[in-house]
Amino acid sequence: MSWLNARKLIIKIIENWPVKVLSIVLAFILFVFHHLNTMTTRPLSVPLTIETNSALVPASVYPRSARVTLRGEDNGIQSIVDSDIEAYVDLSKYETEGFYSAPVQIRKKESALGIEPLEIVVYPLEISVQLDRKISKTIPLTAVIEGRVADGFDLISHSIFPPEIMITGPFVLLEPVAEIKTEPIDLDGRNSDFIIEVQIANPNPLFVLRGNGIAEFSCFINPTVSVRSIDGIPITLRRLNPDFAADSGGRTGSIRIEGRQPWLDVFQPPPGFFSVDCSGISEPGSYTLPVMVDLPPDFSLIRREPENLSLTIILQKNSENKGESF
Repeated sequence: MSWLNARKLIIKIIENWPVKVLSIVLAFILFVFHHLNTMTTRPLSVPLTIETNSALVPASVYPRSARVTLRGEDNGIQSIVDSDIEAYVDLSKYETEGFYSAPVQIRKKESALGIEPLEIVVYPLEISVQLDRKISKTIPLTAVIEGRVADGFDLISHSIFPPEIMITGPFVLLEPVAEIKTEPIDLDGRNSDFIIEVQIANPNPLFVLRGNGIAEFSCFINPTVSVRSIDGIPITLRRLNPDFAADSGGRTGSIRIEGRQPWLDVFQPPPGFFSVDCSGISEPGSYTLPVMVDLPPDFSLIRREPENLSLTIILQKNSENKGESF
């Protein structure tokens, strides 16, 4: 190209240059505006973890989640799985107990990799945490029982398995802990033995419980056993020879029995409840014979009085007269 032609081209290019520059700027603005309009945002809430070395653990409360905002093209950010965005604070370089601050960082995984453009904003920006020495401790497990068993029943005993739990946590918080409890176990209306799984209550979110956090609770329930005393019970003489008459001195009996309260309340000793077998008496005289009790199987005998009955046996007068006439 000759110098003359080149000069003409330059003159043509710079001709009306303010208008041309303005056109370029407007085109660029339109491009950016269009690009911004095609980008969308997506809010997420993701777990926030504290990364430390193996000897230290967090000993103060910190946010367990972080708010994350993704910005990018709609197709791209909608394809990201929530679990592939991680928020963390890296304190692994610290080796002694103390109070430390560090920024919240984002780690992309799996579906979040390779998405462009992708802008990630996280809140909070920074976390301050107290670090303390990590310890492990075996602590007794206690069952928390609420409510009452059904009327007429008693809680006899209960047990929890495992009886103790291994817990890991910061020394300053874990050392004073003397027991770990289960979630409440409701006994309302229970009237028989049962075994259930119950959640172990973690008293502090900074503690880590070994195992699956589940215990087995066994409960043993029996009907309520009450006691009742009954006095003035007649003593029946059975199978006494009709030629004889017996004198027991008007003695009556008393008994102390146990059983379920509703049955005890309505029980009345029937005729012959206390009895003495006189079939072995063949002649007049003094005898001491055992007193038998006809106790229903629903009750248990605690005590009876008398256990033996003293009798004076005499020959009836009409029997004597019959002997003389003979």
